[in-house]
Amino acid sequence: MRNLKILSSTQQKNMKTIDIKGKVRTETGKKASNALRNSSNVPCVLYGEEKNIHFYGFETDFRHLVYTPHVFIVNIDIDGKVYKAIMQDIQFHPVTDRILHIDFLKVSDDKPTKIEIPVVTVGTSPGVTSGGILHIIKRKLKVQGLIANLPDALEVNIENLTIGKSVKISEISFENLVILEPAASIVCSVKTTRIAKSIEDEGEGEGEEGDAEKTEDK
Repeated sequence: MRNLKILSSTQQKNMKTIDIKGKVRTETGKKASNALRNSSNVPCVLYGEEKNIHFYGFETDFRHLVYTPHVFIVNIDIDGKVYKAIMQDIQFHPVTDRILHIDFLKVSDDKPTKIEIPVVTVGTSPGVTSGGILHIIKRKLKVQGLIANLPDALEVNIENLTIGKSVKISEISFENLVILEPAASIVCSVKTTRIAKSIEDEGEGEGEEGDAEKTEDK
């Protein structure tokens, strides 16, 4: 597909921020980590400093950061000193789904940051209007850019997306951001359904009948 309408990140909201309070861990290791979890705390590590900072925070303080489709710039207050970071990795309990551990990466205003940002589609797809189903293959895209240029979401226009067509990474771009995904990767596509197929077949059938009538008239 060609002639896609490209939306730049400057047209979208800036990435949300969230504040988290933590305390430096005096002890590390499995036993100490389990003790923190038993007291409703989450062990964490902040990378990016000269020395990694091991800290912890109340489990309830992380809910709005973790259980959401949004991505945040996190202001972590560790014993009175604030660090700007992004969540890099998280571990959950396989049965209870409780948060076991979170890794954070320190970021700077003047250095490009690599981060995954949610994808949202905008516009009405002619393929969907015709009965097709929109499939979003890439729910998030990994991009690189300065914090000031990171949007809340990456908008992909689907106004020209018909049945059987797709939007590839090579067909989209965002101002002041570099997309760190393979150019051939598909972001979203519209697939046909039985209903859409039957409508298409009926249309073809009507065309054939019309041609037959014209032949008889002649």
